[in-house]
Amino acid sequence: MLQSKTCPAEMNTIGWNMSLRDILKNTLAERELKMLPGRFDVIGGIAVISIPNELHAHKYEIAHKLMAGQGGVKAVVNKTSKLSGEHRVASFELLAGSSTRTVHKEFGFAYEIDLKKVFFNSRLSYERRRIIDMVQKGENVIIPFCGVGPFAIPLAAKGARVIALEKNTEACSLLRNNVFRNSVSGSLSVICSDATYIPSMLKCRFHRAIIPTPYGMDQFLAIVSEVVEPEGMVHFYTFKKEHQIEGLIEDYEKLGLKVLNCRRCGNIAPGVSRWVFDMIKVQRGDHGK
Repeated sequence: MLQSKTCPAEMNTIGWNMSLRDILKNTLAERELKMLPGRFDVIGGIAVISIPNELHAHKYEIAHKLMAGQGGVKAVVNKTSKLSGEHRVASFELLAGSSTRTVHKEFGFAYEIDLKKVFFNSRLSYERRRIIDMVQKGENVIIPFCGVGPFAIPLAAKGARVIALEKNTEACSLLRNNVFRNSVSGSLSVICSDATYIPSMLKCRFHRAIIPTPYGMDQFLAIVSEVVEPEGMVHFYTFKKEHQIEGLIEDYEKLGLKVLNCRRCGNIAPGVSRWVFDMIKVQRGDHGK
């Protein structure tokens, strides 16, 4: 099976268990410290933490100590649900600070984000950098499920011609703000639409498709790859158990996609990981070459 080791930055969050325990060691009892989550993220100026039910009586105290102990943090939110709904947005409880809106910086680009309204995963920064490094100036690139632009904007800045699709109107509004914030309006077009309509809506062909697919929506691989030209590249993200990967490679080849590489990009649940497949769209009759 084609695969490489887990991407290092998918394990690289801003805060870890020990730093959080250090911040709270004079606030919580030893048994309570052991209940703390293994990590927390910082997105822009917001620390994101998942506080277990057993510690809810201390949640505001935890938040204020965290904000005081972590430089640059202006707000703390408690993640109270997993991603849900058609816009893949989790529920957050604001525990400290005044807003769930922030500006997150990554590799020299700035993204305005509202955690209550749009999806953003700071742990995929390395994976985004990996793809960005592959893209050449002048490529035509399509990115459905583009969110606030962390794939699209750096590619446009690099000289690719990017079409970014997003059906969440709040994310589209923020994406348009981010396009101007990062001065890439000349090479990035935003379409607020469902990716289902890509083949009928777009008559052009693309050198590359980047598809950060939401959980359970693998059908979009066939839909989006339809507009990729022969010998074009497809980077497809999906959520699977490891034993399913061999069968997926066979399925993708039946779609005319030759898998060059696949890699695990972080665990999302016991036994379930995010995987990325780097694939080339083969000419008809070239399968298996």
